[in-house]
Amino acid sequence: MAIQTIKMPQLGESVTEGTIEKWLVKPGDTVQKYDSLAEVNTDKVTADLPSSFSGVIKELIVGEGNTLAVGESVCTIETEEVIEQQLTSQQSEPISQPASVSAPQQTVNAPVVNRGAGKARYSPAVLKLAQEHSIDLQLVEGTGAEGRITRKDVQKLVDSGNIPTSSLAAQQPLEAITEQVTQAPEPQKSQPVPAVQTATGDIEIPVTNIRKAIANNMLRSKHEAPHAWMMVEADVTNLVNYRDSIKTEFKQSEGYNITYFAFFVKAIAQALKEFPMMNSMWAGDKIIQKKDIHISIAVATEDALFVPVIKHADEKSIKGIAREINDLAGKVRAGKLKSEDMQGGTFTVNNTGSFGSVQSMGIINYPQAAIIQVESIVKRPVIMNGGMFAARDIVNLCLSLDHRVLDGLICGKFLARVKEILENTSKDNTSIY
Repeated sequence: MAIQTIKMPQLGESVTEGTIEKWLVKPGDTVQKYDSLAEVNTDKVTADLPSSFSGVIKELIVGEGNTLAVGESVCTIETEEVIEQQLTSQQSEPISQPASVSAPQQTVNAPVVNRGAGKARYSPAVLKLAQEHSIDLQLVEGTGAEGRITRKDVQKLVDSGNIPTSSLAAQQPLEAITEQVTQAPEPQKSQPVPAVQTATGDIEIPVTNIRKAIANNMLRSKHEAPHAWMMVEADVTNLVNYRDSIKTEFKQSEGYNITYFAFFVKAIAQALKEFPMMNSMWAGDKIIQKKDIHISIAVATEDALFVPVIKHADEKSIKGIAREINDLAGKVRAGKLKSEDMQGGTFTVNNTGSFGSVQSMGIINYPQAAIIQVESIVKRPVIMNGGMFAARDIVNLCLSLDHRVLDGLICGKFLARVKEILENTSKDNTSIY
């Protein structure tokens, strides 16, 4: 028998620690590799802690409610000796070095990433994503603790289109590999810490991990994506009247609110289906037009911003979207949001109108190509047919776009279509079911 130690993994970019929220096993339990051992809470999400081995739980080193840094020991597992021998045998095998692109006379082979002992263990999410896209994980450079490959590492390769497979790499000529290397984005240099003078009465507020993650993603988006901006206004008087006429009955029958925002998300999802280029991402030498429409929605707390995802939004009714908005917002505010709730978004809709905003310029949710801000619905005097004035409900729709992927023509048509759908939403021609 051998005793193996499970350590706290890095559960997300910029995450440095996690809290054991609930143990799912106890000493003496038999577990299989990849079984969930505990629920771990971070500033960003709640995630499962998978087992790296098959065996029997020997000791739970920390109790529920304790916080550990990434890499600290969590529990121990007693495994069969043969497992240890197999791991030792695999780790002792020589690992070939990547071919040098500056030496044309050498034979080019598939580069193998040297990760050392213990680093070639993958989470179920990493394995599943790698299998779906035929990715050879031996060729992937990990950014997690001790070089561990995270799901974000694999997703980044999928989004870029440069998927490493040993058979593909072996067939590529030297020029092709050289081109891939030269096109790889350089890592961002750390920004110098600004010298800020403080005075009596100033309050220093420590930057939380989630605030760091938000800052890094926003900086990357503004640094890499050339932002452009467009806006249209829509007359949503009929939509407002329709929603207001059913909101009380809907809440009584369904148990949650039907908001204006659900109508906007549905209209945008429908327009994305008609203009699929809006549902795209930049991938260096190509643009990836995503098949599925997964809409990210911004949900704010007092000190953080989360962007959970409504999957297949184009296939859902207004009622279904309203339920998802309610459920995801509830998870955010209860601290129960999981990593899978925030993955896979292809387009972002931000409900800035909930704060009373009437015009704003959103930063694109990288690596998506656009974000639309739904502003506050306000009463305005409008000249109607025949020259008469009337008080109407008007909303501004503000679109930020990645000008590498999208141009004014396609974005203008997209916004015009969203406007048309919203202005024709009424009790007579729109069903919420």
